[in-house]
Amino acid sequence: MPQSICVFSSSSEAVAPEFFQVAAHLGAGLARRRFTLLYGGGRVGLMGALARSVHQHGGRVVGVIPGFLREREIAYEAADELIVTRDLRERKAVLEARADAFIALPGGFGTLEEILEILTLKQLQQHNKPVVFLNTGGFFDPLLEFFNRLYDGRFAKEAYRQLYHAATGPDEAFAYVERYQPAPAVSKWF
Repeated sequence: MPQSICVFSSSSEAVAPEFFQVAAHLGAGLARRRFTLLYGGGRVGLMGALARSVHQHGGRVVGVIPGFLREREIAYEAADELIVTRDLRERKAVLEARADAFIALPGGFGTLEEILEILTLKQLQQHNKPVVFLNTGGFFDPLLEFFNRLYDGRFAKEAYRQLYHAATGPDEAFAYVERYQPAPAVSKWF
């Protein structure tokens, strides 16, 4: 059973309210299930809503933020543990090493880059942890459809569908993480 769940998400304050609601629901669920939130350490956007919700429901928050972002005063200083890294690469390494599972909330370039790196590492058998796209309002549908193009064109093996799960809401994401059984390893090469 996972102890720490890493959540990648948007730092934008301008996204639709439904995304903030899902972030708050996810945060409450993390706390109720006694999972530690491991995330990018921000106090803004969905990141901040998530961390505040975990705390409001009695949970533990571990933020990992590069020094240059902390200097811009966007760090969630109320985190139970705030790890300051040299750069984004070090942040990702810390998150990957300390997480037992990964969930991607809707987000921008950074969120996509982070969750796709985790997915790539899983494909290359560098970890075998659960990976979930929390597909609020179909946000990730275009990306998931693009994945289908990868399978159809044989850029990726059909078996890689088992590397991740697309959940429609936080409860489905938690159910997947809690019952997760690693799929048999598949070689990357055809």
